[in-house]
Amino acid sequence: MKQTLTILLFLLPTITISVSEPLDPKQVKALQSLNIPTTEDPCSQPSLVCDTSTPFRHLTTLQLSNCTSPHLSLSFAALKSLSTLDSLLLLNCPVTSTPSPTRFPLQLASTLRSLTSVNSLRNISAVSLSHLRNLTHLTLSNLTIKASAPYVLFSHISNLQSLTISHANLAGSLPKHIHSPNLTYIDLSSNNLRGNIPSSITMLDNLQVLILSSNQLKGEIPSSIGDLISLKNLSLDSNSFSGSLPDSFSAIPGLVHLDLSSNQLNGTIPDFISQMSNLKHLNLANNLLHGVLPFNSTFIHGLQVFKVGGNGNLCYNRSVLPSKLKLDIAPCDKFGRPVSPPPSKRSSADDSSDDGDYDGDYDDGGASVSHKKEHHHGPNKVVLGVAIALSSMVFLVVFLILCSKCCR
Repeated sequence: MKQTLTILLFLLPTITISVSEPLDPKQVKALQSLNIPTTEDPCSQPSLVCDTSTPFRHLTTLQLSNCTSPHLSLSFAALKSLSTLDSLLLLNCPVTSTPSPTRFPLQLASTLRSLTSVNSLRNISAVSLSHLRNLTHLTLSNLTIKASAPYVLFSHISNLQSLTISHANLAGSLPKHIHSPNLTYIDLSSNNLRGNIPSSITMLDNLQVLILSSNQLKGEIPSSIGDLISLKNLSLDSNSFSGSLPDSFSAIPGLVHLDLSSNQLNGTIPDFISQMSNLKHLNLANNLLHGVLPFNSTFIHGLQVFKVGGNGNLCYNRSVLPSKLKLDIAPCDKFGRPVSPPPSKRSSADDSSDDGDYDGDYDDGGASVSHKKEHHHGPNKVVLGVAIALSSMVFLVVFLILCSKCCR
C-alpha cells in the first residue's frame, strides 16, 4: 500500500508558484515623479515593459501618451535611474525637466535605442543627445534643441536608421559629413536650416524618405539627388530652391511622393516625369516654371495629388487636356504661351464709364459697340408729358385773356 501511494504521489504534477520580483526602488521613485501608479505591480501596465532580472526587475520600455496631469517632472536623477531603458516614448505629455535643457546621463548611452518626444520635452541639449551613440530611432518634435549647429547631432550617432527633428528651432546648415550610413528616414521639416543640400545626404544609399520642408534652404537641387535610388518620398517644399528640375530625378524609379512647391524653381517641366510609373503625389505649385505642361490625362488621373498652380507662365495644351480638369493654369496659345483671360463684363463696364453698367462686345474694327442700359431715375415719362401739356393749356388760356383785354 505504501509503495502504491508513493508511486501516485510521484505521478502528481509538480505545482510551482511564480512570484515576480519587485521593480527597482529607484525606478519606482522615477515613475512616481511621472504620476504613474506604483501601488500594484508597475510592470503589469501596458505602457511599461520590464526584464526578468533578480533581485529587482528593471524597466526596458517606458511609453507615456496623452497625459492629463499638468505637473509631470523628469529630473536628471530620475533619468539616471532609468538607465536600463531600451525605448522611451513621450507623446503629448508636457514634462518639466530639471535642470533645463534636458540632459541625458551617460548611463543611458549603452542601452537606449529609441527616443521619441512629441509635444512633451521642452528643451534638449544636442551635446547630450550626441552621447546616445546606440540610438537607432530618434523622433523629436515641438521643442527646442540647444545646438550650435546640426552637425553636433550627427557627429557620433552612427547607428541611426530613422531621424525626425521637426518644429525644433534647429538652425545652421546641414552637415557635410553624416556618419549614419544606415539612415532610411530623415525628416528635418519646419526648422531654420540654411544653405544648400550637401552631398553627404545624397550619399545615403538606403535613404527612402527625405523631408526638408519649411526651412530656409536655397541653391539648386543637386544632380546627385539621383544617386538616392531607394528614395520614395522627396519633400523640399517651402524653401528657396532655384534652378531647374534636375534630370537625375529620372534615375529614381521608386519615387512615389515628390513635393517641390513654394520655391523659386524655373525652367520647363521635364517630359520624363510622365514616365515615372510609381508616382502618386506631384506638387510643383507656386514656382517660376514656364512652358507647356508635358502631361496627358492618363498620367494626371493616375495621381492622387497633382498641383501646378501658381506658375504664371505655365500653360496646358487644350488639344491634350480638357479644361474641366481645373489645373489652375491657363491654356496655351499657338505660340505655347498662356492665354490671358478675357476681362469680365463688370470690369469692362467700370473701365468705360462711371455712370452705369454696359453690355456689349466689339465689332470687326475693334471699336466698342456698347449700349447703355436704361435707368429709370426721376419722374415717369407719361406723368412728365401730362404735366407739360397742362402747363401749355394754362399758358394759352392766360394769353387769350390778356389779348381780349388789350382789344377793348
